[in-house]
Amino acid sequence: MTFLNHAHIGLDLTETRARAASWKDVGSTAARPFDGAHVLELVALAERGTLDFVLFDDDFTLQASRNTTLRGRLDPALIAARLGPRSRGIGLVASVGTRHTDPRDVAQAVASIDRASGGRAAWQLGGTDVDQGDDVAAAVASGGHRLDVAAEQVLRSWDRWDGAVPQPALAGRGSYVDVEGIHFAASARGATPPPPQGRPPIVVRLGAAGSLDVAARFADVVRIRATGRAEAQARTAQVLDAVAGAGRDPRDVRVLVDAFVVLAADEASARARLELVAELDGVAGDAASLVHAGTAEDLADLVGDWVESGAADGFTVRPASLRTDLHELVEHTVPALRAAGLFRDFYPGTTLRDTLGLAGQEALAVSA
Repeated sequence: MTFLNHAHIGLDLTETRARAASWKDVGSTAARPFDGAHVLELVALAERGTLDFVLFDDDFTLQASRNTTLRGRLDPALIAARLGPRSRGIGLVASVGTRHTDPRDVAQAVASIDRASGGRAAWQLGGTDVDQGDDVAAAVASGGHRLDVAAEQVLRSWDRWDGAVPQPALAGRGSYVDVEGIHFAASARGATPPPPQGRPPIVVRLGAAGSLDVAARFADVVRIRATGRAEAQARTAQVLDAVAGAGRDPRDVRVLVDAFVVLAADEASARARLELVAELDGVAGDAASLVHAGTAEDLADLVGDWVESGAADGFTVRPASLRTDLHELVEHTVPALRAAGLFRDFYPGTTLRDTLGLAGQEALAVSA
């Protein structure tokens, strides 16, 4: 069965084992931080629920908790590459910034993930690129770091991998410049196998000044923040208008709302857990993002309502407890959505583009 208007659901695993109080939801013994086996278990569970993708951010900030000595997170590109041959259907979104990394290296890293996974990689412009921090926003607004130039260079790097060795390299003439930015001139590197998808999907999280323009020109998936349906509808309309203004078809872009979820057997229990999370970690989601504390079935109703009303194409979910809330999502929210005809029970193809219902590489072109 193929759903014409089904929901897309991604899972943000950035905080895997990195929250200071995360061990408190699994017993009295603290789990090893950055446990790769645990990540594999979570991805297998998400895959059982046929979620669209799992996402790892590259935010270089420390944990949000006010009381912790634990520092650092899993490297997004490395963990996604490791997950590639160990998963079978789910997309793997690695957030890699171009502010401190050459765009050609970003292109090769994501291409490697795409090859390792058989075509299930996506690239999210890194948190250090488009987060809402004042310093980053000011840099982007002033042209100090041109996200559009970096994104175009990544796309051109992928497009060059057409199965042939680049002619300058073949002829032994070295590299050549193909994109010039304010602060860098990027050249082609040695030949590498092309990504199976041709162009892995690009994910852009709206935030800093200039990110809407970058999303309009380059994004396949746009992450927005909204606390209510009306706000989500307005922001989604803004994104789609910008996409159309950039000369692209809005139907080729998926808009997902960020959501922090706490699930329990009843709303009162979920609210109590939400308060506990806030007390233990000093944070409970994002003030600018949707926070859902309720039953798994209530979440299914919310997803269905927002998708059918055009407020969004789906959600990027960050569970308060990866063990408890992801289980509820997969075992109860997803079946409720399937029963309503709003979510698939299998992956429709072999690539993440298939899962997202995006055009294949032959229909794509770099925006000028």
